Amino acid sequence: MPLDASLASWLTLSQIPGLGNEGLRRLLQAFGSPEAVLHVSVSSLSQYVKPAIARAIAECIDDSSHAPVAAWLKDPLNRILSIADAEYPQFLLNTADPPLLLYVKGRLDLLNASAFAVVGSRNATAQGKRNSEAFAKSCSDAGLCIVSGMAQGIDAAAHLGGLQGIGSSIAVVGTGLDKVYPAANRELAHRLAQCGTIVSEFPLGTPPLPANFPRRNRIISGLSLGCLVVEASLQSGSLITARMALEQGRDVFAIPGSIHSPQSKGCHALIKQGAKLVESAQDILEELNQPVIGISATSNAPALEHPLFAHLGFDPLDAESLAQRSGLTIGELSAILLQLELDGHIASLPGGLYQRLT
Repeated sequence: MPLDASLASWLTLSQIPGLGNEGLRRLLQAFGSPEAVLHVSVSSLSQYVKPAIARAIAECIDDSSHAPVAAWLKDPLNRILSIADAEYPQFLLNTADPPLLLYVKGRLDLLNASAFAVVGSRNATAQGKRNSEAFAKSCSDAGLCIVSGMAQGIDAAAHLGGLQGIGSSIAVVGTGLDKVYPAANRELAHRLAQCGTIVSEFPLGTPPLPANFPRRNRIISGLSLGCLVVEASLQSGSLITARMALEQGRDVFAIPGSIHSPQSKGCHALIKQGAKLVESAQDILEELNQPVIGISATSNAPALEHPLFAHLGFDPLDAESLAQRSGLTIGELSAILLQLELDGHIASLPGGLYQRLT
């Protein structure tokens, strides 16, 4: 993609300290285009932004080279969309605060596909990650593009599920697209760039600053018809995504869990506030009036029925009580619990407790 004069003007204005989306919107409404804004007098600019910002705009040089960006755009997978471009995602455009520039790596067509957000805790349980991948794959099989934030845990599992279906997946990240964060997701990022899409509103070189991640959540929800929270504590950032989805008029869904699990409390809070409780992807597709086709998995997929499960349910239980119920010695029980945990069927919790996952 060539770096034309219009894009160079967008980039120049996006780098003005303190201007931000709101200030630039006011200037665009007043003067029509980024190129025009760069040629307006300080006195005229000062009617819409602070004098210091007006002076910075008037004194800046419209650097048409923007060498690092130009080099990045030589890769055919890379694009930059302004809010004026026809390819800009229309669903996001109709939100209260759409990014004025979107950096894109991967398939441009997915930005205007029917999409659905799947989000949740970074510190997910094994069952939570399985639920996330299964729900995402089922929705993707039905043609929905899965949107998430490429964080570890629930997000990464959602992308993996989305990539397995025809809908594919979009990752909205909180860094510049020349960086991969977290580094553990480098292989996932490569798959998304090749078969899905990665997007960011942040310029190249932007590090993973804490303030960036809550801000990017409005893009996750803004691209999507609805939002599913798989697992979340009461402090989880995914609850920010859910709140933004509600503000944008999107449907919010949540998967319930054990009343004893900290990772279920955020989902339960959402359900109390009116989020739709779901037990399968079909619940979501029916609510969104999407065709229920190719459903491949739900959270109710049958699990291995080990005899110990007759004594260990989905509520946490300590090993001593489990030994008494099962008649096993602590040594015998420990070996079984270790194998079940390695196979992903149970989880060990703080305080010597165990909980069934499947």
